[in-house]
Amino acid sequence: MTDTMYPPSPSNHALDSSLPQPVESKKVQLLSPAGNLHKLKIALAYGADAVYGGVSHFSLRTRAGKEFSYEDFAKGVEYAHKLGKKVFVTINGFPFNSQLKLLESHIAKMADLSPDAFIVAAPGVVRLSKKIAPQIPIHLSTQANVLNVLDAEVFYEMGVKRIVAAREISLKDAMEIKRHLPGLEIEIFVHGSMCFAFSGRCLISALQSGRVPNRGSCANDCRFDYEYFVRNVENDELVKFDGKEFYVKNPDNGVMMRLEEEEGLGTHIFNSKDLNLSGHIKEILDSGAIDALKIEGRTKSNYYAGITARAYRAAIDSYYSGRGDSSFYINELQTLKNRGFTDGYIVHRPYEKLNTQNHQTAISEGSYQVNAEVDESGEWAVCKHTIRVGEAKEIVMPFGTSVACGKSDLGEIFIENGIWYMRFSRICLADNKELDSIHSGNVNAFKLPLPLPPFSFLRERL
Repeated sequence: MTDTMYPPSPSNHALDSSLPQPVESKKVQLLSPAGNLHKLKIALAYGADAVYGGVSHFSLRTRAGKEFSYEDFAKGVEYAHKLGKKVFVTINGFPFNSQLKLLESHIAKMADLSPDAFIVAAPGVVRLSKKIAPQIPIHLSTQANVLNVLDAEVFYEMGVKRIVAAREISLKDAMEIKRHLPGLEIEIFVHGSMCFAFSGRCLISALQSGRVPNRGSCANDCRFDYEYFVRNVENDELVKFDGKEFYVKNPDNGVMMRLEEEEGLGTHIFNSKDLNLSGHIKEILDSGAIDALKIEGRTKSNYYAGITARAYRAAIDSYYSGRGDSSFYINELQTLKNRGFTDGYIVHRPYEKLNTQNHQTAISEGSYQVNAEVDESGEWAVCKHTIRVGEAKEIVMPFGTSVACGKSDLGEIFIENGIWYMRFSRICLADNKELDSIHSGNVNAFKLPLPLPPFSFLRERL
């Protein structure tokens, strides 16, 4: 058993009256990805103030857009608004002339759902959105690459309410924009996948597989395993390079780079580490320049949606309440699958950091394995990894929720070293079939010994 203890949920404790009290309207917003309706609900349950997502190919995550129908998106907006939370629509693709009529129809259709903002990248689409749906605020996508006061001012004059700054912006530059344009909201990414190209402006996927990154269908070629080959100029055959060392050299300036290939795996020469700014929350919020913190990952897992929202919710609330212990949310983010973590460019400039790339692997396992995901009723769960009778699994609950110890004929809930666990004495499916163990291939829901908060997870340390 792990002896890591969760801190009391910040949402259950009043702020210390001796500390400076934040102005509620100025409190930073936590924005989470919503790849589908289910992930939207999970992100909100785990502490997000708002979510973002899209429908159709005008959103820069085509796969996520396919998972979100107009009907489900409408349900998501209604669901969030009932909780007093917000939904932002991604319309941040770059349309061709042949798509403009379809784009107009799409903007009008999404406006009818009454979302809280459109996230738009192209200046022409900003103007079109203001014309068709002037009542919907415009947030400028990070794809617009705003890094300075001049560009921010242009978009602000066009009616943009918020800019999602380029990934490469520094905190100092964000503060300068805020000083010149105090009425313009600034949002930055704090967690998620990074691109080796400038703010995602990449064409490798388009050239290699015909999938256009800036139209939402990136194939992530930068994450692939690559092997070294040598071309025989006499017969044009490719031969696997099996030398011990391999270099590329610039003949003009003599600069050489050594490429390493792990046998059986290949090399990852473009692969960026994942962004993780959880250790810089105080520095970011102390600046007074940032209005929203954004998490990347609409195509990532349900567990990712929950854990990232909960971790950054804890980090933000810890800042406002004056608590300084960051071990909880830093450790929680390590439970996720990742490519290694970097703090990107908000604090350090690109040339100052040498730890932004992962040359070893496209993705690595987190420190925990998810065993089950609890449904919206809180009484049933679906298996994600093996659960056996007699084994205890850690309970991960949405932000601000709790459970009580107890037993039933199916098992028990208990607490050990400050952590909640569930142990099964029987595993029973909805059709009353009883099992000694259940595995990820079994898609049938199984009954929990005692109810858990909806959208909880069961997990185990690897």
